[in-house]
Amino acid sequence: MSISVKNPIIFQNIPCTLVTGFLGAGKTTVINHLLATKPNDERWALLINEFGRIGIDGALLASSQDNELEQQNIAMREVSGGCICCTSQLPLQIAISRLLNDHHPRRLLIEPTGLAHPRELILQLSAPHWQTALQMNAVITVLSGEQWQQIKYRDHEGFQAHVRDADVLIVNRYDQLSSSEKHTLIEWIATLNSHAKIIWAVSELITETTDASNTPLTKEYIAGLNYQLDKPSHIIANQRKISITHLHKPMIGLQSQTHSLATVPSSSSSTDETEAQASANSDLPYRYHEEQQDFQLAGWRLPAHYILNADDLQNWLLNLPNWQRIKGVVHTSDGWLQINFNPGSLTTKTIDPQTDSRLEIILQLGNAVDTATEKTETEHDAKASAASINWEDCDRELMAMAI
Repeated sequence: MSISVKNPIIFQNIPCTLVTGFLGAGKTTVINHLLATKPNDERWALLINEFGRIGIDGALLASSQDNELEQQNIAMREVSGGCICCTSQLPLQIAISRLLNDHHPRRLLIEPTGLAHPRELILQLSAPHWQTALQMNAVITVLSGEQWQQIKYRDHEGFQAHVRDADVLIVNRYDQLSSSEKHTLIEWIATLNSHAKIIWAVSELITETTDASNTPLTKEYIAGLNYQLDKPSHIIANQRKISITHLHKPMIGLQSQTHSLATVPSSSSSTDETEAQASANSDLPYRYHEEQQDFQLAGWRLPAHYILNADDLQNWLLNLPNWQRIKGVVHTSDGWLQINFNPGSLTTKTIDPQTDSRLEIILQLGNAVDTATEKTETEHDAKASAASINWEDCDRELMAMAI
């Protein structure tokens, strides 16, 4: 008796766009702009890379999609636990393959972590096995004008790396820049990447309504943004023939936990955030912390029935030393809140109840600048302030906020 074998599906030339940008630049906002203009009859796929282990970006994006049809036609997948450009190529390959095979998308968007090395990811996607499966279009990089104004960002190698490997730069949060500063910004970009096209984002764009898309300026911005989705990438085309060098940077393991917070395995090898969630749900709450590059990361997952005092939580978070990014979906005394903080923007939003609370913070270990006084700390002082955090004390402080 013969056994029929199903022929594998071979995908060819699926349009693929990288949306890059430094930590807190506003990548999620730009992706939401793109998703909001997606044709209803097309299925798109979105791959999100979380630098931490908990997986919050997917929840932030999912909760921002109010149209049910949009939700049904967008397949999202997460790779958590480290940068996909430097941990291993395997999670990236598995995640892309599953998205293509399971959902048959017309288009793929990839959002790497803000701490990614764009050049390494570009080299990976230039590998022979992707050259026929993916049609790599323009690399869209988001650049925050507020961040650029600060020396600690402007002189940071990671911040500059995103600009160097961009086909198009979406400059946002530039309203506070003078004409002279805008000219200086353009010159600064040219010194790093003279071929990058610059698009100035519309600051008042609201994707939840159709009215905001009626102004000529908004139409011009959206049309310019969407045009890049089908424009070939100059950056990636130049890398197609370069041999890929695999770089592996070891992850630092979980640190000691308090008796009230349990340790769970890292999800760095998982390409599906739900798999990591299933492994952790049986042993909540838990917390991890680790160092990556010149940043320190910490994250918590708490059972849904834990309710934290909203005011105390915000004050506690904002008083953490040298924090660069705070994200969370948390059950608070004000209801379920989506938290999205960076030094230039503090955003909270009421959301539907979640299966658990999640909170992740990123602290900078390198040179730090006080944005109010522009006083620069020494590297030793900045590292000492972040390293002096007693994470067990933090656990107790967080638990003490429970009502």
